[in-house]
Amino acid sequence: MSLNSYLILSAILFTIGVFGIFLNRKNVIIIMMGIELILLSVNINFVAFSHYGGDLTGQVFTFFVISVAAAEAAIGLAILVTFFRNMATIDVEKIDNLKG
Repeated sequence: MSLNSYLILSAILFTIGVFGIFLNRKNVIIIMMGIELILLSVNINFVAFSHYGGDLTGQVFTFFVISVAAAEAAIGLAILVTFFRNMATIDVEKIDNLKG
């Protein structure tokens, strides 16, 4: 496969992630999945350019992005579970109630 194929796949995943964030503003889980898709598309770009450039820097950087994405998902889901226990909903508009 050529570099162009990986870039097209990455662009499609990035677009789906952005649409997931901006078109659905009520469900926090969908927003988090959109963020994960965006990070996945970035990782595909890093690995593709690293492979075709003959350098391992992009692949090493991908591991850092994956670890940050895993931490973001774990902390985000923990906050979401706590919010659901207190408010019995995961509606994004209800989060305004938490302001001091």
